[in-house]
Amino acid sequence: MQVTETLNQGLKRGFTVVVPAGELEGKRTARLTELGRSMRLPGFRPGKVPLTVVKQRYGTAVTGEVLEQAVNDATRDLLNERGLRQATQPKVELVKGAEPDANSDLEFTLELELLPEISQPDLSQLSLTRLKAEPDQDTVNKALADIAKRQRSFETIEEARGVAAGEVITVDFVGKVDGVAFEGGTANDVNVEIGGEGFIPGFAEQLEGLAPGESRTINVTFPADYQAAELAGKDATFDVTAKALKRPVEPAIDDDLAKKIGFEGLEQVREALSQQVRQEYEQLTRMRIKRDLLDQLSTRTEFEAPESMLDAEFNSIWQRVEQDLKNGSLDEDDKNKDEETLRADYRRIAERRVKLGLLLAEIGRGNGIVVTPEEMNRAVRAEASRYPGQEQMVVEFFMKNPQAAESLRGPIFENKVVDYVLELAKVDDRTVTPEELAEVPPANV
Repeated sequence: MQVTETLNQGLKRGFTVVVPAGELEGKRTARLTELGRSMRLPGFRPGKVPLTVVKQRYGTAVTGEVLEQAVNDATRDLLNERGLRQATQPKVELVKGAEPDANSDLEFTLELELLPEISQPDLSQLSLTRLKAEPDQDTVNKALADIAKRQRSFETIEEARGVAAGEVITVDFVGKVDGVAFEGGTANDVNVEIGGEGFIPGFAEQLEGLAPGESRTINVTFPADYQAAELAGKDATFDVTAKALKRPVEPAIDDDLAKKIGFEGLEQVREALSQQVRQEYEQLTRMRIKRDLLDQLSTRTEFEAPESMLDAEFNSIWQRVEQDLKNGSLDEDDKNKDEETLRADYRRIAERRVKLGLLLAEIGRGNGIVVTPEEMNRAVRAEASRYPGQEQMVVEFFMKNPQAAESLRGPIFENKVVDYVLELAKVDDRTVTPEELAEVPPANV
């Protein structure tokens, strides 16, 4: 194999590779001979079909197979011999091939982008603070109150009057846009709590004072980020007819409520809620310290990001931004920026992600961190459990699609590397209030 370097610019490399005709012919002959041993044709003993006959029947197909394998082998050997680590799949173009009976070399060009040289930082010099919070009595009591609210019943108010704040009115309604009823906008016997949540902003508020037997037309505007895109941001009217007036009755927070939701008593409910809240706090603790760790590591990414990886990451981000622009759901901080500024901002975010990903990958590679088959199996099973009745189909999908399986492997690997780094870093624990733990720190780009 003859290799000539044609490009050496930053992380980009280019080569022209020539594989001798004799080498190709040897591989072609070996493959045709192998096929001949298993061929069965009338007039020939099994395995005794002449090579010329095999070549007539399979020559073109075998040549294509040999050329493809020769390109793959030559590319692999080139990378290994020169110690090159590719960032993305190389771009290969055939310059000169070889016909079944031609005595010509295989010549192709190879262009690729390399991974940068990454020096592992001294992880013991990282200094982090792990924020922790414990469930307090008020948090548990609030959770109990929410349970009682979900278990409440409604009793009819016989008094002839309009509905007041905190009460419930049962209504039928028909929603219209531009005077035409829209799909999903008609319903009967719907309980609407005045001052409650769950309806379009302004809907419940305009029903206050409405009495059973009365009708009212109200005007609302669907939120810009409404889940039904065809209604998002549009003005609508609702013709509402009231049918019954009710008041919510919440059950007492006691052992009877606990038994109603499947527990032996109230104390068991409190213990379960405390454990649930504690797990939520632990997740917040993990999220905060991981974010701080990545922020510190991002200051140690003084290497060039491969342009192809950067472009791919930016394009992925920008597709979501364009969808948000289309739906009117862009972040408030971005709404007043022009496209050029937005592109520059998200290009920086893409660069940060690519560099952090490369640094974490290098830390993992250099310290033998891998995702085990058992961990992958657990991840696949966990993903499959999200689709009741289709678990086997989901498992088979991941088995047949390595790229999809990689989407499960990546987060596992990243978290294992983060755990490894936290073991080496200087970590101080600090107890804070739940409110402080839940605060969203400013973004670092």
